[in-house]
Amino acid sequence: MREKIKWIAVSLLSSAAIVALLTGTGLISLPLGTQETVNGQSASSGATRAKDTGDKPHQQSLPDYNPYPPGIIPADLESEIARVLREVDFIENRALARWRALPPPIQTGQPPTLQNTGNESMETLGELMNFDRNMSPGKNQACSSCHMPYVAFSGPIPSVNATMIAYPGTVHFRAGKRTAQRYTYSPFFPVLQYNQDQALFFGGNFWDSRSTGFRLRNPDAEQAQHPPVDTQEMGNPDTACIAYKLSQSAYKPLFELVWGKASLDIKFPRDTDRICATPGGAASFGGDTTPVKLKPQDRLRANEAYNHWGESIDAYEQSVQVSAFSSKFDAFVKGKYTMTQAEMAGYNLFKGKANCNSCHVDGRGTTLKPDQVDTSTAAAANPPLFTCFGSANEGVPLNPRVAFYYQTKPDALKFTANPLGFGAAPNPNQNWTPLAPTVDGQFQVSTARNVAMAPPQCPTTEAPGAIVNGKNVGYFQKEFFHNGYIKSLKQLVHFYNTRDVYPYNVTSGHCPDGTIEKVNCWPMPEVRNNMDMTSGNLGLTDEEENQIVAFLQTLTDGFTRPYANSDTFTGTCMTGGSAATQGNEFLIPTPPLPPCASAVCNVAPAPSPAIP
Repeated sequence: MREKIKWIAVSLLSSAAIVALLTGTGLISLPLGTQETVNGQSASSGATRAKDTGDKPHQQSLPDYNPYPPGIIPADLESEIARVLREVDFIENRALARWRALPPPIQTGQPPTLQNTGNESMETLGELMNFDRNMSPGKNQACSSCHMPYVAFSGPIPSVNATMIAYPGTVHFRAGKRTAQRYTYSPFFPVLQYNQDQALFFGGNFWDSRSTGFRLRNPDAEQAQHPPVDTQEMGNPDTACIAYKLSQSAYKPLFELVWGKASLDIKFPRDTDRICATPGGAASFGGDTTPVKLKPQDRLRANEAYNHWGESIDAYEQSVQVSAFSSKFDAFVKGKYTMTQAEMAGYNLFKGKANCNSCHVDGRGTTLKPDQVDTSTAAAANPPLFTCFGSANEGVPLNPRVAFYYQTKPDALKFTANPLGFGAAPNPNQNWTPLAPTVDGQFQVSTARNVAMAPPQCPTTEAPGAIVNGKNVGYFQKEFFHNGYIKSLKQLVHFYNTRDVYPYNVTSGHCPDGTIEKVNCWPMPEVRNNMDMTSGNLGLTDEEENQIVAFLQTLTDGFTRPYANSDTFTGTCMTGGSAATQGNEFLIPTPPLPPCASAVCNVAPAPSPAIP
């Protein structure tokens, strides 16, 4: 079976955050009936439907979309989606009970303040929104469907992390372009800004920083406004649909308590329910992004409600439930935890020989000369966030498993997600556009905090799994970097260490005989422009790589106090294999890379050098 594939080479393109510069067609060949194993199950073309119809409670029927070649969709996808939705519902009901038991705040002062429980009311409102599946047209997709607490609010389905990379939205199986980025500590990223002295961009949210924060002055709140109307995610056709659904929600009284009694007094037209039950992008909308026809004053109020949606979710993500500062490292800084020998060795490498903290800033010095000794101390009053808030191109190879590459055909609603193999976000600052070539291929430097968080049942990201009371309890398959190419922390550190030691002018799936991909063969970068050369040949030994992994595991919240809702995972851990080659059983050959399409790369400012 041969399928055409259009694919993207993604980049941070100044504030425009153009997410793709490379387009064209190629061929990817997989034999008909090719089977792979995901979580011990056989996978073939398409997804196997769950036999238990009870796996889809309250779900509105929407037509499936499956343009993918065999093996992209994991066999257990529908049952795993149903599993996550049950967990989402559990947390939503838990939050509803907490809200109903919460003493109401007292409005007082000037300016008015919700005294006593105002802060908790705001955070609880954000949590209720975050876990509310009714906010999607199919009533089958919450924000948390792709971001669950037990993995630091990143992707909760091991088989998706191993195969299709991005998560399916309200329309199964439309999927996004990238991995589900962690929520934790994202509220601390500043508004996207260009530092003229350093000639670098800092801030924003999302991998490509397209949530600039230009209007709300809060990138995290703005980030929360994207998924509800993203055609690949929650898929509402109009931002007013969120205001409408909030007005129908069980927690409407809490919204009005926090944001004002009349905040949802909007006169919605009679067809609003029908419109908001139709996924965005449907041909029936004719490209209209405001199909809910509101009078100007009602549209203004709906817009305000949508701003409050983002601000409330930001309040939740900034709370100690999400961004907790409760790791071993935080206890270590306060003198309440003694690192193991391996952890301490890893920390010294992190801020020394490995030079990790030149980007994942820890408040300490770095890059010491042989005769120097680091005498600085970590800041205890303002714990480090382990990010510089910047962006970089680390030279990660292209991952041909990204589901978005294959979405070049219309679905049943006559919507094509990826017609040209690229996408773009609007640019709020025209002065940034000429700087685009300087940031081709760059992605956000995520915080290293919680990079190792996994459910308590399978408390490691590393194959073959964790040993607890003499028994191997398994591991949780996660994915790392924007395109999920890396499958373990061991691989991540090894990539930084040896990218330039084992470079091959091949694409993923084509490493030469006698080499092992991700071990002693690194395929060429997804984007060659603006490569960060501070890593790539660090000279670390295998033991030193493992020590850095041990240190990264000290950054997981939940050590000094329980991490909220981390007990909700009901899935299955994975066992076996090796962290060094983890996920290699799912490698597929990348097709020949086409030249950058003229419709993209001939438009100024053009990438320099050309892509690929």
